[in-house]
Amino acid sequence: MTVLSAAHIGISFGGIKAIDDVGFSVREGQVFSIIGPNGAGKTTLFNVISGLYRTDQGKVDLDGQDVTGLPPDRLAARGLSRTFQNLQIFQRMTAAENVMVGRHLRERCNLLADLFRLPSVTRQNADTRERSLTLLDEVGLRASADVPAGSLSYGACKRLEIARALAAEPKVLLLDEPAAGCNSVETEEVDQLIRKIAASGIAVVLVEHDMKLVMSISDRILVLNRGRVLVEGAPQQVRNNPAVLEAYLGKHGAREAARA
Repeated sequence: MTVLSAAHIGISFGGIKAIDDVGFSVREGQVFSIIGPNGAGKTTLFNVISGLYRTDQGKVDLDGQDVTGLPPDRLAARGLSRTFQNLQIFQRMTAAENVMVGRHLRERCNLLADLFRLPSVTRQNADTRERSLTLLDEVGLRASADVPAGSLSYGACKRLEIARALAAEPKVLLLDEPAAGCNSVETEEVDQLIRKIAASGIAVVLVEHDMKLVMSISDRILVLNRGRVLVEGAPQQVRNNPAVLEAYLGKHGAREAARA
């Protein structure tokens, strides 16, 4: 079942086309990666899909409904969560509290109940913490639940941010360079986590520069170059595509790679 699709997406900045007629679709439980050289438009496309940018043309469907132009909070409520390349962690809050923040969309808010600390609020807070601890366990951070996030390693903070995104119970999870800045051990932890998330039925859309990671975990790969779709296909179709090699390496580099 297709849970996310984009058709004929286009957006310009100052008269320059950053994204030009881009489309794709993602099925539930699929790992779909978006790659391309620097400046190809990957993060811009992510920002359109997640509601940070308003597209000039085209449409975005989420779970069969047109969500084009909806802001990030409404998209999150409908089942789309994302992480960012630069960490967005609350450093002074504990790991558990960070994840609990991501749970607020699934809580029933009542000002009077909160004000008077009614038993329903106590139960809800307990349920939220319990769910947060479960998610921390899934990302390998259960032992750090009550540790300030600012004291965690960089790789642990990357996984913490994913746990917080999962707290909203998304159908689609957008990951913007989840392995950026990670060492080989941390990258392997991210690899295994993404596999686990996809196996649970959540669609994962990934922007990542680590080609070893991308080729290892992706079901489909979309290659962008200068804002346009260069090619889309399975990893084995993309890996040795001459147009992809030229986009990354230039014509000379592509010829050298073909001879290798």
